[in-house]
Amino acid sequence: MTSTLYDVGIIGAGPAGLACGIEATKLELSHVIIEKGCLVNSLAHYPINMVFFTTPELLEIGGLPLISAHEKPTRLEGLKYYRRAVETYHLNVHQYERVEGVSGFNGDFSIRTRERLGQSRSYKARKLIVATGYYDNPNRLGIPGEDLPKVSHYYTEAHPYYDQEVAVIGGRNSAIETALDLFRNDSHVTLIYRGAEFSNSVKYWIKPDIENRVKRGEIKVHFNTQVIAIKPDAVVIQNSNGKVELKNDFVFALTGYRPDESFLRSMGIELSPIDLKPTLHPESFETNVPGVHMAGSIVAGLKNNEIFIENGRFHGKVILQSIARSLRG
Repeated sequence: MTSTLYDVGIIGAGPAGLACGIEATKLELSHVIIEKGCLVNSLAHYPINMVFFTTPELLEIGGLPLISAHEKPTRLEGLKYYRRAVETYHLNVHQYERVEGVSGFNGDFSIRTRERLGQSRSYKARKLIVATGYYDNPNRLGIPGEDLPKVSHYYTEAHPYYDQEVAVIGGRNSAIETALDLFRNDSHVTLIYRGAEFSNSVKYWIKPDIENRVKRGEIKVHFNTQVIAIKPDAVVIQNSNGKVELKNDFVFALTGYRPDESFLRSMGIELSPIDLKPTLHPESFETNVPGVHMAGSIVAGLKNNEIFIENGRFHGKVILQSIARSLRG
């Protein structure tokens, strides 16, 4: 059976991937969006009570209004909005389907996938857009015990950790916000950070809060310190004082995330050895592989403080206009 040949195959159903699908629809180009998890999978794994630090209009895609009950939308409002975008523009989204490989060439790409229940599928597309982000690939510590059940690279809510000894590894926004939320829900929190002080990128209204909690002894902090091992009932840290073992029940290793470089390299996409930024044409976001474009936060490589929903959502229009010109001569 011959697969349908789509004009555009989009890998990733986050805001950037959906924005690409919307622009394809507006330009009357056929498309398929393939997502290994659920719709806007990264947002779905954000903390349950998270509030975006931005106004609703800066999260909008395709000109569809985001209605919020507050000045800044919540995670739940964001999830509802992106579901509505899919329905409004009749986007062809395939969830829980992992891309296992891409072959072919400009004008005739093949995308091999595997569904959640193990069935393999394939799609054909004239052009490809990679919008996979980085949130599914945490920077691992590479230490003994990192795979224990008590360790997580993601934080959702505080309640399960009431009255528990919780270590939070990291000193940037996500780690500090997690530590504060745990503290306010009666966990015993210890922050462990390899830097000499909290990062300068910490949000200006959060930094005084964490500094006051530390000053009062409400949150313990170890600077210039690395975790070298995790045990079922403890974490082992090392700093200028040597090795110290701290009593511990749970660990949140919030040390950042990275693109899936092995997948990108398997497609022939060139990445900077320094920051994993892809080689891209500045006016079309086309990679060194003809016909393959990239959109969203993955464009920034390891510098994931450069591209957010607010600016990555504009990639779709630029890319699809370039693709339309190419396909229509």
